[in-house]
Amino acid sequence: MAASLSRRRFLRGVGVAGSAVRIGLPPLAAMFNGNGTAYAATGQAVEPRFVFWFNGNGIPEKYWVPQGVGRDFEITPCLRPLAPFKNDIHVITGLDSPAARLPGPGNSHYPSMSAVLSGKPYTGRGAGGPSFDQVLARKTGEKYRFRSVEIGVSQECFGEAIQRNMSWADRDRPLPPEMLPHRLFDRLFGVRDRAWMERQKSILDAVQEETRQVLGQLGKADQVRLDEYLTSVRDVEKSVASLPPEYRTVVERPEEGGDLRDWPRIAKLQSDLLVHAFASGQTRIASYMLTKCQGLSRFPWLGHTSQRHHEYTHGQVETPRGMRILRDICRWHVEEFAYLVGKLKATPEGAGNMLDNTALLFVHEHAEANSHKNNNLAVILAGHAGKMKTGLHTQTTGTLGDLYLTLGEEVLGLRIGAFPTAQRKLVEVV
Repeated sequence: MAASLSRRRFLRGVGVAGSAVRIGLPPLAAMFNGNGTAYAATGQAVEPRFVFWFNGNGIPEKYWVPQGVGRDFEITPCLRPLAPFKNDIHVITGLDSPAARLPGPGNSHYPSMSAVLSGKPYTGRGAGGPSFDQVLARKTGEKYRFRSVEIGVSQECFGEAIQRNMSWADRDRPLPPEMLPHRLFDRLFGVRDRAWMERQKSILDAVQEETRQVLGQLGKADQVRLDEYLTSVRDVEKSVASLPPEYRTVVERPEEGGDLRDWPRIAKLQSDLLVHAFASGQTRIASYMLTKCQGLSRFPWLGHTSQRHHEYTHGQVETPRGMRILRDICRWHVEEFAYLVGKLKATPEGAGNMLDNTALLFVHEHAEANSHKNNNLAVILAGHAGKMKTGLHTQTTGTLGDLYLTLGEEVLGLRIGAFPTAQRKLVEVV
């Protein structure tokens, strides 16, 4: 009979003495009690995780916001990638971002971005306070290798700090997202071996002996699960190694001829790495910045290259063709979010899957993109952490702060006490 594995063993993972290589173990049946609801050694339930997901420039409400409410809502053209996960999501509309309307420097994107992240006005240099993910990260303690992980995809460096950063440790203190899969992989797996850095061998080679020892302690089902997990690590490793050399550096303002970066490929790699970070217990808080605030990406994979994203939200938006283009762009944003939701749902954990123990929140700095609206904002919640209500579209009259306070305390169980602009908890969420 296989021995139980402690949570400490789970967090330590497999590595080799004297090497920086480290591969965290995935959630295995041997780690949980008979019901699969808590760690066997301590009786401690799985701590819920949180993903703060962002993409810039707002939405075309016509194609994004559902018409029906409650469980009878219809999936709109922009939300179509989430149709397989309709019972795992909660679309919330009607939220207000009052700090975005306070007077201050910069164009309207700047205060809107500061408000959606921190609930405070833009300072002229950055966010007015810590972003919501960092408020949560401060409350998680030191049990995890990383208090939080900051991930980016669109490798644009133009603009002010408020446009390029999603996570803020405090007022005017950005935590830049890691936009390069090479660096994110090396950070999560602790690799410093020159042969790996030059992609000449697999990191799995370095942990073969300890992996065999762990496999000997596991039952048949867990042996299969661990083998599948290590195979997925190798798949990501090969995908990172296959990226063209130019993907190792960030770009400045996209060239006039079009941005030829393959963002969908990068986005899925970054999502895969985030799932590995969660599965191996390295963190429970993450931010994911798919595109920049007021982003200037072009979209060759969608066939839209004549203008940049921000220009599409204004110049042609009043024409039927312009609205269809913006619909396509926002549907791609949702497609990448759906990919991460699907990866979490496909990863076993205890008696269920990782999505059961994760809360994801998808936000923009604006509602309607063209008019830069800061009221009647639309967000998406996904996952089942903390008994979140799902399978719904809810129209409400609260603030983003109300939502954040509810998620922090009622869903994630973290005593954050308050959040700027929060006046009540939203009973519609839990």
